[in-house]
Amino acid sequence: MPEATFTRVFDPGDLAALHASEAVRLVADRPLDPDDPCDLPLLADAEVLVTGWGSPVLSADRLDRMPRLRAVVHSAGSVKPVVDTDVWERRIAVASSAAANAVPVAEFTVAVIVLAAKRAFASAAALRSDETPVDVEGSWPVVGMHGVTVGVVGASRVGRAVIERLRDYDVRVLVSDPYLDDDEAALLGVTAVDLGTLAASSDVVTLHAPLLPSTRGLVDRAVIGRMRPGTTLVNTARGAIVDQDALADRLDRGDLAAVLDVTEPERLPPDARLRSTPNTFITPHIAGSLGNELRRLADNAVRETIAFAATGAFTDPIVPDGFAVQA
Repeated sequence: MPEATFTRVFDPGDLAALHASEAVRLVADRPLDPDDPCDLPLLADAEVLVTGWGSPVLSADRLDRMPRLRAVVHSAGSVKPVVDTDVWERRIAVASSAAANAVPVAEFTVAVIVLAAKRAFASAAALRSDETPVDVEGSWPVVGMHGVTVGVVGASRVGRAVIERLRDYDVRVLVSDPYLDDDEAALLGVTAVDLGTLAASSDVVTLHAPLLPSTRGLVDRAVIGRMRPGTTLVNTARGAIVDQDALADRLDRGDLAAVLDVTEPERLPPDARLRSTPNTFITPHIAGSLGNELRRLADNAVRETIAFAATGAFTDPIVPDGFAVQA
């Protein structure tokens, strides 16, 4: 992984923990580059490879330089920027820190849902732009969390973490996910519905589906059109899941709100419509692990590395069958 990623995510205590494990022998105390001839003798001896943000894809030619490689531990969320089909074909085990990264995303999402239901974003904007008293109850049909319906699109790691945290509130939770059946929905304490029903029935719609060919533009004009007045759309997943032109059109009507931590592109151009639509609150992709939250990613990567070195298996492996439908 790049030196910047290594020093950002890991600290000397992580290396000390690996050195202290009887099952682990580090080939180096620094990041290695699979394209640097000086690092190839070290990588050729590695059985477990720890990757992170900015690591190069593990293509066939790079894997050929690591003939003893048995496992990859990704110290971030999605492994798709790193893991190629050749990894699965060679039966190399894979684990990631996706579950650890889901924690701050879920925390951020639920915090946003609470603030959105209380109309905090709209009220703050109104207060800054006008000296007259803000009539929250008169401006919105629903105010507050009690009794609202939250629609979760995608029963992913983050989606499930959001569902778990919403149990602390008096809310009804609907979930739309093609892989979630009624029995599993019952175990989660939610109601499984199709996307159109979810859009038409929810006070808050929060997106947690992976970006796949089948989910690009999933929240399209028809889905947005079914959202009732006063609905808030929350997106902490991927910007391309939403038809942003359709969303901007609906926001311009003034009867919908949006909280977007992700957009497409991630940095909107200065003239992007979503920069000026009403009831729109945009953050710069901060829901995922930042600052002290990075400790979870490092701790997980160290635990999984030691677990594989000691037992030959990960505690939370990524299976090839589920790889295609994961973020």
